[in-house]
Amino acid sequence: MRILLTNDDGVNAPGLKVLEKIARCFSDDIWIVAPMEEQSGAGHSLTLSRPLRLREHGEKHYSVSGTPTDAVMMAVGHLMKDQKPDLLLSGVNRGANLGEDVTYSGTVSAAMEGAISGVRSIALSQVYSREGLGDSIPFEAAEAWGERVVRALLKQDALERTLINVNFPALPASAIKGIKVARQGFYDIDRTRIVPGTDPRGYDYFWFGLHHSDSAPEASDLAAVSEGYVSVTPLHYDLTHYELLTALQAGLAGAGE
Repeated sequence: MRILLTNDDGVNAPGLKVLEKIARCFSDDIWIVAPMEEQSGAGHSLTLSRPLRLREHGEKHYSVSGTPTDAVMMAVGHLMKDQKPDLLLSGVNRGANLGEDVTYSGTVSAAMEGAISGVRSIALSQVYSREGLGDSIPFEAAEAWGERVVRALLKQDALERTLINVNFPALPASAIKGIKVARQGFYDIDRTRIVPGTDPRGYDYFWFGLHHSDSAPEASDLAAVSEGYVSVTPLHYDLTHYELLTALQAGLAGAGE
């Protein structure tokens, strides 16, 4: 099995090393193609306004001077064009990718790009318990449960245009209750946090952040993780709202005549 690894935390991120350990449970044909620097929150952005640089760090180990989407496109369309990967694993992200946060996530978007390219794709993220941990965030849950989650998913039939989003709770591995398949949830509060500051020259600047929320709609990925389960959520990139599509077709019939 040929496996492509990527992320949005950068080629030197601790979670990528965890991901490689997980991947090597399944294959020795491992390719790493990740952003040179952290690209958290990059979403599904694509670099079109400047050239990309490709750096080789070792055999089958590369970084790209762009976004997670750039990295996947470079891997599938250039480095691995003669034989596409059988599986793409994205992560293990430093932090949760739950609810509507998946729309911002470079980790999830890398898996989405893999799915668009016809590659079976799984995004994996490690939830952490509090801000300010930096690279000291523990990946114990992902290390202990990652292999068994991926193995279980590979036994399932793959669906086209679909990716799987996995989140490991911020718990010791022994405290995790199991795996729960759940729908994508939505936070019920505005979590936007804008932190102002002033640089040494006297100019204002701002950091975007997110307030913590205990919101956990029933049967959602948010609820599964808060209850101590590894959440597994199937996602697809068809964003059509079919119920509204039907209503609009009826309501706008003849409007353009």
